[in-house]
Amino acid sequence: MLNRLTDRMDLLGQALQLRAYRQQVIASNIANAETAGYVARDFDFRSALQEARAATRRTALSASDGLAGSDPRHLRTAVHSAAGVVDRVKVAYTVQTQPSLDQNSVDLDQQRANFVDNAVQYESTLRFINGHVKTMLSAIQGQ
Repeated sequence: MLNRLTDRMDLLGQALQLRAYRQQVIASNIANAETAGYVARDFDFRSALQEARAATRRTALSASDGLAGSDPRHLRTAVHSAAGVVDRVKVAYTVQTQPSLDQNSVDLDQQRANFVDNAVQYESTLRFINGHVKTMLSAIQGQ
């Protein structure tokens, strides 16, 4: 039963880690907008989150990665590193939309739009986490 309560938190936590990492990648692109020969990078958020979820399920099924318990009623959780989700992301080079003389592939307007969109998605994920925690607390307190 506890797994059903924490599955959503796991998903939202992984999404938050991926959003933060994507914000770093986009910020790096913006910072290098004037660097000759710099190729912009990004990753597909949806596939990265699906891969993170699949890896979590594989890890959760592995009993050696969980907490040891002497009773079947004991809580078993998977052990994750803080950067485990980010370590599995495959960052790729983006396709150049505007040719430039210095071979820089950063489209500054597109990167700014990506930055703002990702920031809004990050904030909404935080709000979902906050709402989920409030819901769990009110259920625990019996309200």
